[in-house]
Amino acid sequence: MDIYFYNTLTKTKELFKPIDEKEIRIYSCGPTVYKDATIGNMRTNLFQDVLRRVLRYNGYTIKHAMNITDVGHLVSDGDEGEDKMLKSAREEKKSPMEIAKHYTELFFQDLALLNIETPEIVCKATDHIQDMLKYVQKLIENGYAYETSTTIYFDIAKLDQYPILSNVNLEEQKAGARVDIDPEKRNPYDFALWIKAPENHLMKWDSPWGPSYPGWHIECSAMGQKYLGEQFDIHTGGIDLIPTHHENEIAQSKGKCGKIPANYWMHGEYLLIDGGKMSKSLGNVYLMKDLIERGYDPLVYRLFSYTCHYRNKLNFTWEGIEATSKSLERLKNGYQLHLTGKEEVEDTIIEDLEKRFQQAINDDLNMPLAMGVVWEVVKQEKKSPKFATLLAKFDTVLGLKIKEPIVKKEQEIPQEILTLVEQRKEARKKKDWAKSDELRDLIQSKGYEIKDTKEGTEIKKK
Repeated sequence: MDIYFYNTLTKTKELFKPIDEKEIRIYSCGPTVYKDATIGNMRTNLFQDVLRRVLRYNGYTIKHAMNITDVGHLVSDGDEGEDKMLKSAREEKKSPMEIAKHYTELFFQDLALLNIETPEIVCKATDHIQDMLKYVQKLIENGYAYETSTTIYFDIAKLDQYPILSNVNLEEQKAGARVDIDPEKRNPYDFALWIKAPENHLMKWDSPWGPSYPGWHIECSAMGQKYLGEQFDIHTGGIDLIPTHHENEIAQSKGKCGKIPANYWMHGEYLLIDGGKMSKSLGNVYLMKDLIERGYDPLVYRLFSYTCHYRNKLNFTWEGIEATSKSLERLKNGYQLHLTGKEEVEDTIIEDLEKRFQQAINDDLNMPLAMGVVWEVVKQEKKSPKFATLLAKFDTVLGLKIKEPIVKKEQEIPQEILTLVEQRKEARKKKDWAKSDELRDLIQSKGYEIKDTKEGTEIKKK
């Protein structure tokens, strides 16, 4: 069955034509391991995991490389500021390598919680310094890079087209831009390939230009080419990578070998929190551990991500997560009911449902449409093991572990909160509504929600 993907490079949905009819080569931009990955970061990883699963569902094998950025990602995409790893190391009073090790481990723990497969190749930037150096030297040899007193820059004027992925008009951007921070740049949009390190810089390596360290973009070009070749099938990442990181990867590849590295560029949209951006100042930066602390199975978030197409913004709310938690329970119960069912179902019904599911996932990973088919199977009046087998097959794409029973995690409510709940109960018995409201507000201010039902008072962590 044909597969269609939206290609950021061409701005159209295209028929997928692999380079190799059996093996699909994919490169994904992995984390910069200087802090915890948020649930927004995890949304991108979920989209990439579904892509893998859909390709495998269609009979392909996967060769997937993902980088771990543990050097070179500056706090600004404009080649200024300090390295994010160094900034985090200073703030946490650890070495950059300790920071990288700690947050890399946490990242892979989060992937496991969400049942996200680890790519076949995981490559750390600091393990590929020599590969990056050779790449930069080749760019200089080909006339696409130049040296200043502080940096080796890529010369975008040598390209036939820049940018390619984004629709940014550089001339308009220049007209309103601030004075560039480095007067030695030939063009404000020339970007750093290699940076000469100050004497006290913690992360630096010997190079033809003295002690120095790589820019952010060069690592993906060097490692992508090393493991997947000069051209591969698909490059993925978050939508925020389009205008800088991915543009510059393409520029570097064209400068080195005259080719755009990937045939298809796929990007996941942002996660919103209550309709707005995730922000530390708003106190709405959520991690996987926040879902777990509130008693939710991490796979609830995986199912929640299927309520919206990967190329559309997804709005996260705790109410939405609560509703999805109940949906996951219904899905697993539905599987069990079919598994123990005794009724016969015609094969033509199974074939039609499977065809529609595959058409949905093959239409640019349309998971909301695919889930519509899944729920249609769950709600079938006839309970048949054939439907259970079909749901299990769908789950090779969904990754929801529907065969495993629901495990409800009991929340541990602190004694202080339980005492306040009891005090509120007494106030309500005495019809002291003012005191009851005061205690309710106090409980909520301490991070817990309280709800009065016919069965009694429910209390849970926000």
